[in-house]
Amino acid sequence: MRLERRRNVGDAIHVDEVGIEYGIYGEFRLRSAYQPIFAPRGRFLHAVAVEALIEPHRAGRPGAPRVFFDGIASADRLFVETMCRVLHLRNFRNIGVDGLDLFFNYNPLINDHPGRALAEIRLMTRHLGEFSLAPAMLVCEITEQAADDALLTRLVREMRRDGIRIAIDDFGTGHSTEERVSLLKPDIVKIDGTWFAEFCRHAAAERFFRPLVSSLHDRGAKVLVEGIEQPTHLRVALEGGVDLLQGFLLARPALAGTIFNEEPLSIDMLLGRDNKVVPLFAKTLHQRR
Repeated sequence: MRLERRRNVGDAIHVDEVGIEYGIYGEFRLRSAYQPIFAPRGRFLHAVAVEALIEPHRAGRPGAPRVFFDGIASADRLFVETMCRVLHLRNFRNIGVDGLDLFFNYNPLINDHPGRALAEIRLMTRHLGEFSLAPAMLVCEITEQAADDALLTRLVREMRRDGIRIAIDDFGTGHSTEERVSLLKPDIVKIDGTWFAEFCRHAAAERFFRPLVSSLHDRGAKVLVEGIEQPTHLRVALEGGVDLLQGFLLARPALAGTIFNEEPLSIDMLLGRDNKVVPLFAKTLHQRR
């Protein structure tokens, strides 16, 4: 039954009046949002990727994603997560910017049967061409979960075989540890934003953060810091030598269909501002019409 429902996930996906796709689950309308990820180049930050996120709406109002996902029945979680991933892949073209990579989340506990999990990945890869996507554009974020190491290794090997890169999410918390880095040998390690914000409160944060970044670089991984919300966070991350940055100080998530502003962000301006958000997205398609 669950297998059949996963195959019919397209029946729950619809298209709005401007061509943006959304999903229906119960009383919720699920919309794709994308948060830019930046790379430092000289004194500027350039958008090089986006992370796909779901924004659940009920009665026309957006809700908290965590509350929505926590409320999904266990029997429906695979169906909903599959639908969200399909939405992100289909809506990615609506950003309208070439050359960006797409980060998407993958919860290894949603489908813990090795055969089904591997089939899910192969099915996704097989249909990428329909969305004008190449596997090399995708980065799969393995979320912080206590999944079986043997299963994780098989899943990562399968995605890598197809050309998809691997990121470990929420490093610094729970199961996303140096042991998991050693096991999976990720292309990218995402430093947990909450952990990093607390770390930045220490006077010697810059001095202790650089060795951590260096050790991850030595293992062949790029380092992404998420949760950049204050100039202090940005300064510590940059002085630590990180490769990628993400957070509200730089850009908030924006719904699919929002016009993307490709102008680089000035590091000097960001460090000189006091917790002000620098808008990366301009008017929406609805406003443009």
